[in-house]
Amino acid sequence: MLALEHVLSGAEGIVGLILSSTLASVDQWAAEQRRLRDALPADVVEVFERHERAGTYDDPEYEQAMEAYFDRHFYRGPRPRAELEEMSAAKSVEVYRAMQGPNEWTVTGALRGWDVRARLGEIEVPTLVIRGRYDMSTDTISATLVDGIKGAREVVLENSSHTPVLEETDEYLDAISKFMRAAETV
Repeated sequence: MLALEHVLSGAEGIVGLILSSTLASVDQWAAEQRRLRDALPADVVEVFERHERAGTYDDPEYEQAMEAYFDRHFYRGPRPRAELEEMSAAKSVEVYRAMQGPNEWTVTGALRGWDVRARLGEIEVPTLVIRGRYDMSTDTISATLVDGIKGAREVVLENSSHTPVLEETDEYLDAISKFMRAAETV
């Protein structure tokens, strides 16, 4: 999101743009996350719905249901994974909620309404959209980027979710390297 804002601000000297598991519209993102949430087992969805009605997002039962969502769409790789533990330990729930809200499908924070879809056509640098097959950045979300940015190309890593750099590290870095080499020669 910051990369999109930066390039759309008219920043100079950018030779390529890599959009990794990202979005162009918070509302579109939230709708897709709700769809992914609702595709989880019915008992997990029931936990979400009950706690969301009550506003009890910090309840351990709700947090456990979030793990089912994250296991499917955030990180599908082997456990334990030191990088995930470090990310979790460093995560600030207060900052996340101030920016996003209580979860990925309920946007109440500062990002509410963020949307650059109408401006994607202004981007004139080579662009790579890279993500995992089971990513929170779904086919629909990524298609918005790929279709909106002239000449953008997409790489989908078939065995990854939202953290393809951790799940398919070699393939991810290879795709990034190839894109960067090509972008630097334009």
